[in-house]
Formats: sequence, C-alpha cells, structure tokens
Amino acid sequence: MVPFMKQPLILLCGLLCDETFWGDIPQRLGEIADVSVVSFRGFSSIHAMAEHVLAIAPERFAMAGHSMGGRVALEVVRTAARRVTGLGLLNTGVHAVRNGEPQSRGHLLRVAYEQGMSALAAEWLPPMMGSDAARSAEVMPGLTAMIERWTADAYAEQVSAMLQRPDALSVLPTIAVPTLLLSGSDDTWSPISQQESIRRRIPHATLFEIHGAGHMAPLERPEPVTVALRQWLLRI
Repeated sequence: MVPFMKQPLILLCGLLCDETFWGDIPQRLGEIADVSVVSFRGFSSIHAMAEHVLAIAPERFAMAGHSMGGRVALEVVRTAARRVTGLGLLNTGVHAVRNGEPQSRGHLLRVAYEQGMSALAAEWLPPMMGSDAARSAEVMPGLTAMIERWTADAYAEQVSAMLQRPDALSVLPTIAVPTLLLSGSDDTWSPISQQESIRRRIPHATLFEIHGAGHMAPLERPEPVTVALRQWLLRI
C-alpha cells in the first residue's frame, strides 16, 4: 500500500494580518496537509512577497491566500506556475487600482500615522465584518490586537504594494490546477459577484460562499472555511 502523503499547504496572510489570523485552521487541516503560514512584514511590493514565498516553499506546494495574500498567490502563479499544485483565493480580487483607491488608502494611512494603529483598527475593521453582530463583537478584540502589533511604517509598505499591484486578470486563464474561490456573503470588498466573475475565467475553479461572513471569513467563520479548504485539498 502506498503511504498517504500530506499535501504541503502555505496559507498567505492579507494586509496587516499575521499568523494568528488563521486561528486553528492549520490544526484543523493537519491530518491531510503540512500547513505553514506566511505573513508579509517588511515587504513593499507584491512581487517581492511572491519571491519570498517561493524562497521558503518546498519544490511543489498548494497555497491559499486571503485578500492581499491572494494577490501574492496569483503573482506566485505568474512567476512559477510549475511549482503550484493547487490555488485558493479567499476574499480577494484581481482588478487593478480603482478610481478613488489611492485617496481612500491614503486617508487610512494618515489615521495610522496621526492617531495610531488602534484608531486605524477602529475605522478600518468594522465595515469589513459580516452581518452577525455577536460574532463580529467576539472576533474584534483579536483583530484589533493583531492590527496593533503592526506599525504605521509597515502599513505604509503594504499600502504601497497594493497601490502598485499588477493586474492579475491575465493570469486567470493560465491557471491549470484545482482552484478554490471563497468569499463571504456579506463581503462588500470582495463580493460573491466578483468571485463569480473570476470563476468564469479559471478552468475548473469552484466557488464557495460563506454565509454571514464578511471580508475576514477565515476568522469569522473558521468551520465552513475549513470545510471548503479540505474539499479543495482532497481534489489536488
């Protein structure tokens, strides 16, 4: 009998997120995957983030990126598709910088520098959460503490990366590995309609909607997110 080999899986963090964002999802997946988590402190370009992932990853691996981490995952595919066995894009997008985005990100950056990271968390996080007020209240202290572990300078680096991000649309038709698209039903930043548009451009991609979750779906609803990730991993 051929022994079961766990899938190497890298979970990529989003903007101002660290390893704690994924909670116990790595442990939940531990019986079928060797899971590692990568955050992006000290990087100011999506391409540099992708190069960092490739430098520390095994030769062949699956990866799932949340929000900005999804952008990094797509850049990894653009750079070294042959090394990727599976792709997960959670609460993410593929579009280039939109009208008004530099101004809105600039405003939040000023809040971070002038009022501090706690003030940034208080303004930035609530609009991203799902409609379940009780669940939002439960996870908000942890999310706020995570944001407070970053500095305004680190935030500025990541904002710069996002404002210079490559348009990933051209990557989508080239993706030839099992692909999971996931978003929350209440995510206004990366809505399900946007994920459906992405799905139509990726051969054999599957779309998973997390009911009641917003942009922070893995932390808001870890149980169904784990189910989606497990089903995807078993297809690889």
